[in-house]
Amino acid sequence: MCKENRSCFPPPGRPEHRDEIGFQVNGLSHMIKWLAHQYGGRDGEPSGVGIYGWLIGFLYDNRDQDIFQRDLQKQFAVRRSSMTGILQSMERDGMITRHPVPWDARLKKIVLTEKAVQRHEKFRQAIAEIEAKLSAGLTAEEKATFIALCEKIAKAIRPEQGGSH
Repeated sequence: MCKENRSCFPPPGRPEHRDEIGFQVNGLSHMIKWLAHQYGGRDGEPSGVGIYGWLIGFLYDNRDQDIFQRDLQKQFAVRRSSMTGILQSMERDGMITRHPVPWDARLKKIVLTEKAVQRHEKFRQAIAEIEAKLSAGLTAEEKATFIALCEKIAKAIRPEQGGSH
């Protein structure tokens, strides 16, 4: 966490970096991570904000379907190795289990545990509070424009879309 006499936010960069998309996105990413840490679990458990919360929310919303690691990789634009590490950590924390499917022994569907289902409401509340802070100074049109621009940039840089990476 942040030290008492140091700011959690990145220091202001050189003025010439203000017009760089990567610089701005990186700064926002750090600030959002800091904000997410402010919503840590009061009961000693992680709040679930961040990738855990998003994964659990996606699995919860799609619990009537078989979801596999590749589905999560695609949904969250995360590399296989990164998703493997995240899922292993979630399994160790008792948030998910993996079950083989009868038609392909290589595939393991990902299933939320009861612990994860119980934590789901807490995750949703924290995410909603963070989202409210993030969009508080934006009009609905500005928010829609920001999201559209982020999607356009993401599409351009995804390797499968022909972007550079």
